Amino acid sequence: MARALARELPRHGWDVRVVSGSRPDLGAHTDARAFYSGCDVRAVDFGPAVGSDDTMRYEGEEETAPMHPSYEDRADAPDRVFARLDDRDFERQVRAWGRALERAEAGDADVLHLHHLTPINEAAARVAPDVPVVGQLHGTELLFLEQVARGAPEGWTYAERWVERMRGWARACERLLVAPGGADRAAELLGVDPERFAPAPNGFDPETFRPREVDRAAIWRRALVEEPRGWLPGEEAGSVRYSAAELGALIDGVVILYVGRFTEVKRLGLLIRAFERARPDFEVPAALALVGGHPGEWEGEHPAQVIESVGARGVFLAGWHDHEELPEFLNASDAVALASVREQFGQVLVEGMACELPAIAAESFGPRLIVEDGRTGWLVERDGEQAMAGAMLEAVNDEGDRRRRGRAAREDALERFSWPGIAESVAEVFESAVSSARQRAR
Repeated sequence: MARALARELPRHGWDVRVVSGSRPDLGAHTDARAFYSGCDVRAVDFGPAVGSDDTMRYEGEEETAPMHPSYEDRADAPDRVFARLDDRDFERQVRAWGRALERAEAGDADVLHLHHLTPINEAAARVAPDVPVVGQLHGTELLFLEQVARGAPEGWTYAERWVERMRGWARACERLLVAPGGADRAAELLGVDPERFAPAPNGFDPETFRPREVDRAAIWRRALVEEPRGWLPGEEAGSVRYSAAELGALIDGVVILYVGRFTEVKRLGLLIRAFERARPDFEVPAALALVGGHPGEWEGEHPAQVIESVGARGVFLAGWHDHEELPEFLNASDAVALASVREQFGQVLVEGMACELPAIAAESFGPRLIVEDGRTGWLVERDGEQAMAGAMLEAVNDEGDRRRRGRAAREDALERFSWPGIAESVAEVFESAVSSARQRAR
């Protein structure tokens, strides 16, 4: 979203400067300068921290920072969960990001647009105390707050301290952007008046995400046979390989596509089991393709383990690919699926719909506002394996209905979720924040 807004907001009178963490050591897809190509970007390099003795306590040159904390607690990840970091760790983060904001001349800005609730909020308050802040919530911070409210896991020693900070940062924001329908949940967790929130869906570039003719055979052959990136637990990208003979259903059948991470909340195990449950009743060849999963990062059951345990056939692991490749995968598919039970939004649903794919989704926060059941896709009960299987069965077996829903999905996505319209709404929120701050200063 940050990249899309950085490119669209100048059309609405805003000059944008991006301050972003960066991992150039991992290649162009994680290098902030490449990712925000064409924008005024000030990168903060995490590479030296990752190569140090302690990623979270690294203190180095000006354009570096200790690794940014996470809202998720993953073993062996370089970005440890916030709740394990003490006050000294917090101050290291604030100092590093304070330097970054000073270099970016944040104090001279009209407004600061800060994503998530992090030590960057504290750094901004110290470096640019008179500049109004528009915060943006993306969902993971809300899951963190809910986890703490249920009872902090063992080792989350500083959880309550971080909750207190996050609530303070939220209250200090002039306005807060949140996914449509998420204001009440966020307001309750953060103790902020719901009136302070403004809806801000993720969007899509209508020139990039659109239906087009593609060579399905070439796309799937490259992704699964010639340049495979699927991976097994403990092994490298490319450790899952397929032969050209196995791709028949992907080329000539109905393809259901999942795109995203391999986190527990995504319910990939349920998605695979639902597909296998529906498979005997498919009237035409069908495949479930999983695009995503950072190598080495997963929670709960790895998809490969689920495939093996249930004997699933027709399920393919394509591995992680850059976002720029996604339009090809979407246009080489027939429906997009998401079984997540705590999805704040559901970006891939919107992008799939823009490519004229109907969506199959569990009824959680974002999907219920994106997908109109019966018209633009299928909404099924959360954690409902049988219901998910039934939706897949209808999508595969009824081509006419699938295409009808896909056409309606494209029309709906263009009307509600294209970046030009969203950028205009965000620009209005910025203007409102600046105006309110100036009135108080008088």
